Amino acid sequence: MKCTIRDIPINYESYGSGLPIILIHGNTPDHRLMKGCMEPLFAQRIGWQRIYFDLPGMGQTPGSEHIKSTDDMLDVVIDFIDAVIHEQPFLIAGTSYGGYLSRGVLKRRFTQVAGMALICPVILGEWSQRDLPPRTVLVENAQLLASLDPADAEVYGSMAVVQNESNWRRYRDEILSGIRIADEAFLQKLSQRYSYSFDVDDLPQPFSRPVVILVGRQDHVTGYRDAWRILENYPRGTFAVLDRAGHNAHIEQSQLFQALVCEWLDRVRESIS
Repeated sequence: MKCTIRDIPINYESYGSGLPIILIHGNTPDHRLMKGCMEPLFAQRIGWQRIYFDLPGMGQTPGSEHIKSTDDMLDVVIDFIDAVIHEQPFLIAGTSYGGYLSRGVLKRRFTQVAGMALICPVILGEWSQRDLPPRTVLVENAQLLASLDPADAEVYGSMAVVQNESNWRRYRDEILSGIRIADEAFLQKLSQRYSYSFDVDDLPQPFSRPVVILVGRQDHVTGYRDAWRILENYPRGTFAVLDRAGHNAHIEQSQLFQALVCEWLDRVRESIS
């Protein structure tokens, strides 16, 4: 489906009915990242409308010369949400850059958000300011990497903490598939103004709805320590640091991911019933 926002045809997919969940992927992949990790959770759950979309310059949504910063990107995301769900309460969930945008949505639509999930979120836009652990591989699979196309082996090997066939297949289908079609020139321009111009974590008051923050102990891209510093914003926040997990913790620790996100959904349902 398409929804035109500021002359940008936003590609999106919607599944189910009920309380809307807006799901925001990270920088460079597309909606398949969030769809791959979230849709299996709803096989036995009703009453939730899942809305996945491609950010501008990613997936099937073109970039725009009018988007020059994350502030601009957030404006488009807010307008998209307003267009597809209007004034309904909704949940927001995002991974990596999507977690950065999710917190922007929370700041702008504070009373409308019924819950938030942050998965390996960007906390600080400036890479040099991030408190990061060293790059670590806990389970190396040289045979698998040797069987891949060299370019694929390089990109997967640079991210994977646990290298195995099933993790590779999900990375290929849910993440690399989007990376391959991203508008690199547009994203390079965006990277020059990647940080918000305002303090996204300066909320009008603590957000008292259910929150879950999942981070990888071996995540060398966004880390885990920075996320702990915003936890006091969320009195009902679960904070989990997952060992044996890097920036793609939702893949490398999929069972823990599913359990913690399902428990978050249960808390949201309880809080609005």
